Amino acid sequence: MKVKVSRKAHFNAAHRLFRHDWADERNKEVFGKCSNPNYHGHNYELIVSVTGEIDKETGFVMDMKVLKELIKDRIENVLDHKNLNLEVPEFKDLNPTAENIAIVIWNKLRGHIDASKELEVVLYETPRNFVTYSG
Repeated sequence: MKVKVSRKAHFNAAHRLFRHDWADERNKEVFGKCSNPNYHGHNYELIVSVTGEIDKETGFVMDMKVLKELIKDRIENVLDHKNLNLEVPEFKDLNPTAENIAIVIWNKLRGHIDASKELEVVLYETPRNFVTYSG
C-alpha cells in the first residue's frame, strides 16, 4: 500500500527571466515585466511530497522531521532571500523560471531520499501559478 506524505515550506527570492543571447527588446517581448533588469521577487510556496510503502516498524513513509530538515538545509537556506540569478550557482546559465526552479529543488532533494520512494515538488510562484515536477 503506497501513501503520499507532504511537507509545505516557503521562501522569498528575486529573479529576472531573460536570455543572455537575446536583445533587451526580445527579452521584454517574451518575458514581459519578469525581464526587469533590476529583478523582481516572489513569495514562493513549496510542497514536497514523498510516496512509498509504509514502514512496518515505524508506521512512516518517511520521518517528517527528516523531510523538514532536508527542505530547510537544502532548499530554504540556499534559496530564501536570494537573487536566484546572481547568488545560486544552478541559475548561472539556467533561466530561473518556476519550471526550472522546481527541477533544481527536486534535484537537490532526490539524492537524500530513499530511492524506493517517489518524490514530487509543487512550486507556487503566485497563488494561481504553480508547477509540478516528479522526475
